[in-house]
Amino acid sequence: MTVEASTTYGAVRGVREDGLAVFRGIPYARPPVGPLRFAAPQPPERWDGVRPATAFGPPPPQSSALAPDPPQTTGDDWLTCNVWAPEPGTGRLPVMVWIYGGAYLIGHSSDPVYDGTRLAREGGVVVVTFNYRVAMEGFGQIEGAPANRGLLDQIAALTWVRDNIGAFGGDPENITVFGESAGAGSIAALLAMPRASGLFHRAIAQSVPGPFFSPELADDISAVISTEAGVRPTRQALAEIPPDRLMSAVDTVAATMARHPQWGPVAHTPTPFSPVVDGDVLPRTPWAALAAGSARDIPLITGHNRDEYRLFTAMDGLLGKVTDDQAATAVHAFAPDPSAYREAFAEAPAEILYELVHSDWLFRMPTLHLAEAQAAAGGRVHLYELTWSTPGLGACHALDVPLAWGNLTGGIADVLIADRTAAGELSAEIRRAWTDFAKSGDPGWPAYDPSQRLTHVFDMPSTTLPYPEEMSRRLWADHTFTALPLIS
Repeated sequence: MTVEASTTYGAVRGVREDGLAVFRGIPYARPPVGPLRFAAPQPPERWDGVRPATAFGPPPPQSSALAPDPPQTTGDDWLTCNVWAPEPGTGRLPVMVWIYGGAYLIGHSSDPVYDGTRLAREGGVVVVTFNYRVAMEGFGQIEGAPANRGLLDQIAALTWVRDNIGAFGGDPENITVFGESAGAGSIAALLAMPRASGLFHRAIAQSVPGPFFSPELADDISAVISTEAGVRPTRQALAEIPPDRLMSAVDTVAATMARHPQWGPVAHTPTPFSPVVDGDVLPRTPWAALAAGSARDIPLITGHNRDEYRLFTAMDGLLGKVTDDQAATAVHAFAPDPSAYREAFAEAPAEILYELVHSDWLFRMPTLHLAEAQAAAGGRVHLYELTWSTPGLGACHALDVPLAWGNLTGGIADVLIADRTAAGELSAEIRRAWTDFAKSGDPGWPAYDPSQRLTHVFDMPSTTLPYPEEMSRRLWADHTFTALPLIS
């Protein structure tokens, strides 16, 4: 059975599935190709009649650096969104808008783990997902092109939601953004961006990554990628390079980051992209902006997983193989005070030390500091840590994604989740907290404050207690997450 809704650009026809009205592949911006390649997103062209909205739009060009067999881009209409709605056209339900992760290199809204059926049907909310440009298309610093085009895509998608979600039964005055990893970093950036003001009212940031780039660092990385592609890092020159060929250059550089010590700690990571603190699209880092009150009126949930980096240790084939030299190199690259870090964890084996410092620098401490910045400015923030473990990988990065969506089979869920009975119970708890927060701003545990530091620990059973990673908190207490510089 089909169902229709009217948008500001034309009518769309979706389908009824599992008691929901589902619309896929609705354009929120024009295809960013041809004259619009590397441009800020432009509103879609209007259409006559009723446009079919039953299939996901093609993903933006994907890197193979983290996904050896990424989905292929089969068309130009990368910038589309999808809606799962309990009651389209009637009522005013809370809206939850997902921003995917993927190290700013990969990600697409058609990933089965992001199917909104359970959240929408059981949580009584309207769920929206969308594609945004990644890698060089979305985050490369290019002469003659606006910075942070992936973030500008997100603003365009949120503008579409604000202007159109009422036709799908959603409340444009009650929009919650939620996302993980690069999606959480994007949300942190949106909380700092004046252009995003008023487009959402609550935020959930799962595993916020710390790297944000200075323009000088981003320029140098783009120059290396452009040289690998055989052109100068200008919009005119790069626009002549087909997306797949440009992505090949990106993948080559991503595989050889360590050859570029001028990139500092970024050279020890697998991704050459992060949001750029350019002074225009993104005026300040999220931590500085939130501490100054940029998101004081936006209730926030943020948190991390206990064993964030273990997933990457496994992906690199290093589980059980990390050497003392590798651990020492990681501590020197990432720790705010390497000597104090080694002393604090003197009894830790090399692999644990290696994972701890990676986890702290990349996700755990940036997340904690974001919560502290929000609280310091008088904003409300609820902090959590996921400690429920999966065999061999612990409470690793991305484990929270299938739990938050309730999609416990297929894709990454098959890799990360072994005990689906326990996972189902914990998933129900997390989904209830997320949808309750979207409805009322209350996830079910107290707000974080600097004196008690109450943190909700998701496990079997869950509990609320002072922030569990106290040693790491102390070691990083005086550290400031700034825009990473180019090392001369």
